[in-house]
Amino acid sequence: MSASGGTRAIVAALSANLAIAAAKFVAFAFSGSSSMLAEGVHSLADSGNQGLLLIGGKKAKQAADEEHPFGYGRERYVYAFLVSIVLFSVGGMFALYEGYEKIRHPHAIDHWYWPVGVLIFAIAAEGFSFRTAIKESNHTRGTQSWAAFIRRAKAPELPIVLLEDFGALIGLVLALLGVGIALATGSGVWDGIGTLCIGSLLICIALVLAAETKSLLLGEGAGADSLDRIRAATVDGDTVTGIIHMRTLHLGPEELLVAAKIAVKHDDTATEVARAIDAAEERIRAAEPFARVIYLEPDIYSEAAAAAGPDPDQTPGGR
Repeated sequence: MSASGGTRAIVAALSANLAIAAAKFVAFAFSGSSSMLAEGVHSLADSGNQGLLLIGGKKAKQAADEEHPFGYGRERYVYAFLVSIVLFSVGGMFALYEGYEKIRHPHAIDHWYWPVGVLIFAIAAEGFSFRTAIKESNHTRGTQSWAAFIRRAKAPELPIVLLEDFGALIGLVLALLGVGIALATGSGVWDGIGTLCIGSLLICIALVLAAETKSLLLGEGAGADSLDRIRAATVDGDTVTGIIHMRTLHLGPEELLVAAKIAVKHDDTATEVARAIDAAEERIRAAEPFARVIYLEPDIYSEAAAAAGPDPDQTPGGR
């Protein structure tokens, strides 16, 4: 995923959420609807989340230094994890509290046209933001299902915006149902029930985001397609005859570390081995542009040593 595609989706979502948040708070002030208050806080939290993603993207561009020799690419993962915390606490927990209070102390909704009008406007604005996120995601999603894309994406911005917008649209429908039933029955309890449903939805989305970004923070390797390209590029069948074992790690969404022990011929000179490593690095970078840091260790292939070793992955000739 290109950073520019993620930035476009974030800016579109931020613009929509700021306008929606202002409209929802105005509707709450005139109607007293707890669904409107919960939705207003939700949109405000979403706006803050998009701000966090933009900050993370900017910080990730810092040049590597002695303290962080592999750069700051993981800043994007850190700020993505903060998004899940904000969504859980500010959005989800607040909505649950507000819904509980409204059920305990229900009151009728005043000036019903305010919340209904704002909700219709918000659905249209969130739909525009969601459409933008889908369009940008389709550039890199390929044939993956949406669930697989969210699960396997190494860049966190688009999955976060997709889930936030999807959750926002569902939340708006729940708020509209809560307000509608409250108006039809004359009982504000239904407004509180709608708010509880919104809070539960936000917490579920926050937990999914937390699980995915935690995995990225811990360190994920290259995807299957990238691994196939790297393996094919490393071995030329002449100077590099095989890969004994290989490890990859994402230093950031668009930065990949590749470390491999490669098999070379036993009678190659040091100069020939050095040239083989340089050529292999060039082939890897051409095949996988995200491979920014590459360490290749030459070794002699030995089936006997691999068979005798306690861990085939750590001995010459291993997998």
